Amino acid sequence: MSTAINRHWLLLDRPKGGNFSEVLSLREAPAPDAGEGQIRVRTVYLSLDPTNAVWMQYDSYLPAVPLNTTMRGLVLGVVDQSNHAKFKVGDIVTGMGGWADYTVADGASFSRVPNIPGLPLLAYMGPLGMTGATAYFGLLDIGKPKAGETVVVSAAAGAVGSLVGQIAKLKGCRAVGIAGSADKCNWLTGELGYDAAVNYKEKGWQKALKNAVPDGIDIYFENVGGEITEVALSLLNTRGRIPFCGAISQYNSTEPGPGPRNLSVLVSRRARMEGFLVLDYAPRMAEMYAEMGPWLAAGQIKWKVELDQGLENTLTSFDKLFTGGNTGKLAVKVSDEPVR
Repeated sequence: MSTAINRHWLLLDRPKGGNFSEVLSLREAPAPDAGEGQIRVRTVYLSLDPTNAVWMQYDSYLPAVPLNTTMRGLVLGVVDQSNHAKFKVGDIVTGMGGWADYTVADGASFSRVPNIPGLPLLAYMGPLGMTGATAYFGLLDIGKPKAGETVVVSAAAGAVGSLVGQIAKLKGCRAVGIAGSADKCNWLTGELGYDAAVNYKEKGWQKALKNAVPDGIDIYFENVGGEITEVALSLLNTRGRIPFCGAISQYNSTEPGPGPRNLSVLVSRRARMEGFLVLDYAPRMAEMYAEMGPWLAAGQIKWKVELDQGLENTLTSFDKLFTGGNTGKLAVKVSDEPVR
């Protein structure tokens, strides 16, 4: 029997208006042992994502996290106990775990992390993890970009958006980002190679976006919702495509958000908006590794993981997603990396 202590964040109530600190509580208990057919994973990195807020509040593509249980989250970790034929102690894995030091699972929601030479383990929490897969499949499978087209990305300095524009550039497109500060816009155009970036917090940003897309928008990669979506729709070209990844501006709203009021544009311009879940692409991850891996190794895609320290600081870190306080992927280091 294990003598390890498991710190874990319990969800005590449904948050309202983003009051996460009022409904989550850090507790300690003996770490659970792996039962028959199970593995125990020690969390090394915990992914923080906007969808965590959805899971706390209501049923969506996954059931809401039950009250008085450990908060759900994507983790990258190491198997430290195994009673499962497909996993051995020491395997580095990623999958659906919890905001905790340890997760016990049947193995169905975990997969081994490949070892691509020259790439750090943290890459599998960002460009080679669910974040990268969301950007890759969302743009290429749903958006279907063609060379010469214009791709506009909302929340472009975030974990997914920062990759979407770079992939679009590698496919021969013009990439325009929408972000929430001058520093983020400068990062997009200066380091990531976006052709233009618009700060939606500046007065007149709507006109600035129109000026940045003189030939209109062929693909709008949707992460935000609300007014930004409405403006992007007004600039959409005939046969435009909208991969609908998320609507972070509405996740903590207590009242219905504004707009978009011009969805009829989809009819008049024969455009298509399609929602998608990255979980549906899990069987195709090898496709993403095959193309993204060489791009990363060659430095053609730049990536950033903002890594905060300590499971106890998870809530402080999580708030950054909704205040614009992070750039790139946001994660928490929970324990030390194993030697590979």
